[in-house]
Amino acid sequence: MALSRKLGRRRNVTTWPRMSSTFWAAVLLTSLLIVYCGQLAAGTCEIVTLDRDSSQPRRTIARQTARCACKKGQIAGTTRARPACVDALIVRSRQWCEMTPCLDEEGCDLLVNHSGWTCTQPGGRVKTTTAL
Repeated sequence: MALSRKLGRRRNVTTWPRMSSTFWAAVLLTSLLIVYCGQLAAGTCEIVTLDRDSSQPRRTIARQTARCACKKGQIAGTTRARPACVDALIVRSRQWCEMTPCLDEEGCDLLVNHSGWTCTQPGGRVKTTTAL
């Protein structure tokens, strides 16, 4: 009979379980770490995908996708052959060479229709980049 009375009584389920403060601190720090690790610092970029196609002789086609967390007035672009946040006016005006997309020893030229740029190395090798 006493056993049935104990089973019939329930504790209030709306109260928080009693755990040590160390446990709750660990839960809070873990959740903050999970939230923070998926975010980029302001003004930085990371390469998400990089595909290379060398099926044609003497030609390599590379497609790159970057994820950027740019500050206000900036947009994802390219600086010294790496993804970077650049001034949005450069992209809107399609003056690609103003964002310094080529390496230091390379020369930058706009394509005729302003759809991209070329980087010419001192040996004559040309890398063409088109923007989508």
